[in-house]
Amino acid sequence: MQLLQLSQFQSSVIAENQYPPFFLMHMPLEDTLGLNLLAANTHQAEHNNQQLERWGLLCLNLMSSPGAGKTALLERSLPSIANNLRVAVLEGDMTTELDADRLEAVGIPVVPITTGRACHLDAAMVSGGLKLLQQRLDPAGLNLLLVENVGNLVCPAEFDVGEHHKVALLSVTEGDDKPLKYPLMFRNADVVLITKVDLLPHLPVDLAAIRHNIFSINPNATVIEVSAITGEGLDAWHRWVLQALANRSTTAPALATA
Repeated sequence: MQLLQLSQFQSSVIAENQYPPFFLMHMPLEDTLGLNLLAANTHQAEHNNQQLERWGLLCLNLMSSPGAGKTALLERSLPSIANNLRVAVLEGDMTTELDADRLEAVGIPVVPITTGRACHLDAAMVSGGLKLLQQRLDPAGLNLLLVENVGNLVCPAEFDVGEHHKVALLSVTEGDDKPLKYPLMFRNADVVLITKVDLLPHLPVDLAAIRHNIFSINPNATVIEVSAITGEGLDAWHRWVLQALANRSTTAPALATA
């Protein structure tokens, strides 16, 4: 049997995350590399968050499965949000800039981040995106940064990028069991947007069951039903964003500018 030799750094990561003793006994050696990866990501995410604080910038991380409607939501929301706020987007995608082009057409500054084979954005990628954003404009002149993560219900939930809030999207076309199958995504979300509700009359989907399953995973989540086609629920979504910004402005620590 191969013995698991933990470095002091790995031990501190395990202690910090309160892994149970049996976790160490049965964890394959290669899994400790994952602990290092997550710890390094958390460290970079903290740096990202500090930079966002210096800029006075609220950051939301939008996550969902592919096709749940992240880009469509932003296309429909951004013109209205931009009436009250100065906004930019970091647009994550694996191989193309198609979604970034769609949002650029709305007139919002967009920095595309292509991840290659990676199925999520991580803190280092977002750090690079922040540097590119800074080359284009003064981020301190913005109020809101939206990060559109790569479509995936698993990995994005594991990797903080320095955001202040996580936003999960769940389309009615995905059925009602996704919160139960992918609990981490919905447990970590501050707000869950149930999208494509205009399709409900055409689907054998129980909206009450979707809401029940979300709340069974995350009783404190704000749940908003929206449609990028009809505009239903977008006012409530915009109010949530404005309230998040207002809450942050009253609780953000004073940091020296850099």
